[in-house]
Amino acid sequence: METKKLVGLEPSAVFGYFEEICSIPHGSRNTKPIAEYLVNFAKSHNLRCICDEVNNVIIFKEGTCGLEDRPPVILQGHTDMVCEKTPGSAIDMVVDGLDIDHDGEFIFAKDTTLGADDGIAVAYTLALLADDTIPHPPLEAVFTVDEEIGMLGANAIDLSELKGRTMINMDSEDEGVFTVSCAGGATAAISLPVERRAVYGPCIRLNVDGLRGGHSGSEIHKKRANAPKVMGEFMSRIQKLMPLRLTSLSGGTKDNAIPRTCQATLVAMGIQLERINAIAQELQTEIREKYDEPDASIQAFDVDALGGNSLTAESTAKVISLLCAAPNGVQAWSKDMEGLVQTSLNLGVIKLGDRFNATFSVRSSVNSQKKDLLEQLKTLADFYEASYSQMGEYPAWEYKKDSRLRDTMVRIYTEMFGKEPQVLAIHAGLECGLLSEKLPGLDCVSIGPQMHDIHTTREKLDIASARRTWEFLLEVLKAL
Repeated sequence: METKKLVGLEPSAVFGYFEEICSIPHGSRNTKPIAEYLVNFAKSHNLRCICDEVNNVIIFKEGTCGLEDRPPVILQGHTDMVCEKTPGSAIDMVVDGLDIDHDGEFIFAKDTTLGADDGIAVAYTLALLADDTIPHPPLEAVFTVDEEIGMLGANAIDLSELKGRTMINMDSEDEGVFTVSCAGGATAAISLPVERRAVYGPCIRLNVDGLRGGHSGSEIHKKRANAPKVMGEFMSRIQKLMPLRLTSLSGGTKDNAIPRTCQATLVAMGIQLERINAIAQELQTEIREKYDEPDASIQAFDVDALGGNSLTAESTAKVISLLCAAPNGVQAWSKDMEGLVQTSLNLGVIKLGDRFNATFSVRSSVNSQKKDLLEQLKTLADFYEASYSQMGEYPAWEYKKDSRLRDTMVRIYTEMFGKEPQVLAIHAGLECGLLSEKLPGLDCVSIGPQMHDIHTTREKLDIASARRTWEFLLEVLKAL
């Protein structure tokens, strides 16, 4: 019989369920085993349960004595985890459980991710559902799948059976931080037709490199330069001095990552490399001064080639003009929460082939502004006679000015710990936006215990923080 590693840790029920969850493979797109576990749990405790075709699970429990007539509270987390492992790990995360352990301060998994994001939410909820002695109102426990690959479960789930309009989401990883709003988003793409012809002449390669990059949600406001936008400006300045014919152009790898590098190859008639590098040096100085980019590098090099299948002058000018005209970065700041980006977009990927393709990540915590920004990109595409498409749209979780749940949680946290929590909105996505759209009037706060290095093999869960968060959760449920 396998030895339990978390025996003796408190709260014992929470860590007991967490260890059971860790023994079940539950990576994204591999959530059937964990769904079956949850369904069997519900049956063994005589609780009503719904499991849908994509493995979302909802479990219902009546309120305890004296609280049974109060409005239901929704407890929500996701069952999938990010599966990463060290090169030497023999664990097959599709079929094997995790090898977890602790050092008295942290819980971790040997050579893999731990999946405390969001296994601890599942463990908290199961511990509540299993214990008839803990005071609580009626509970509606919502376990979604495939959050880590695009909130697919939250998008698909049917919540028509839920009566609750108060929800505690447990998908945050900083203790004492209450998240109360998040951005909605979408991916937008512009595809510009181009014409190529055989062109002969001296070639140069342009490089934009050394930029800091970053996440387009959490770091879009941190004065990070965007490599394709810098390249657009670089080529625009060169084009004023000499005719250009683009041969290749690429930059960025993901729509939600601020691009660090961009490369272009072009035929420059009447080329003067010294003049181009003077432009590069001037622009490099400007970028370093304007942005937090001390290592920005902008250069031009001779290429051992004489032309090729390059864009026509007209197509080249169109590509450069579109790059320069494309909006990027912070578009609006929140009036409700100081320092919060409300609306932004990131030109994440560009690629020149038979067409010039540009992909954007659009975010806003106000749904109407997201819609307006997407419409602006469509108008830009129409102006350049390009095609436009969008995908992966998800709604914002808009800030609720009057929130009984938030006020109650802030009061209880301050009473318990002698300090006020941080109440934050984030410029990134949480399932709360999708679920709020399905449950009009939803009052929601996202919390969680302290975790470190999530989504990496260094991931760890703070044991004492998990205990404090559990105790706080129990007090909140008594008060609701």
